[in-house]
Amino acid sequence: MRELKTAAIAVIAFTVVLGLAYPLAMTGVSQVVFPGRADGEPRLIARAYPDDLFQPRPSVTGYAADGTFFNNQGPNQRALADQLKGYVNDYLERERPFTPGLRAADIPSDAATTSASGVDPDISDDNARIQANRVASRRGLDRARVLDLVDAHARRGIVNVNDLNAAVEAAR
Repeated sequence: MRELKTAAIAVIAFTVVLGLAYPLAMTGVSQVVFPGRADGEPRLIARAYPDDLFQPRPSVTGYAADGTFFNNQGPNQRALADQLKGYVNDYLERERPFTPGLRAADIPSDAATTSASGVDPDISDDNARIQANRVASRRGLDRARVLDLVDAHARRGIVNVNDLNAAVEAAR
């Protein structure tokens, strides 16, 4: 009984120290030491953009950073499979008019799946290249110029949509 009591006290003490006191202390220190950056970096959070700009990955949170969420498809999750099919159909509907012949098999996986947090601003280079056709057409920009912007913002096959869209806005 004495060991059980000691273990319970240890669990409570460590929970209070590591689960409450330490995070609050680190948050307080970061607010003092890094006041401009302690609340996060906006360029790291995806957001919904108008249809004439590049789109991030689908989000089940509506790109709300205060409630991130991910979903993993298991063998018994018919609703999630249907949701993913919906993302594919949405992508095809948005991009096919500007990329004739685009098929579901041509869509990069990141275009039809959510990120782990639901607010990831990064898309694959392949996804950005498909979207470049729509952005160029809707913005009245030369496709080669938009692809140059994609190339300039690609890092190891990944493109930050927030940075790329800022460059597209500046190119106007």
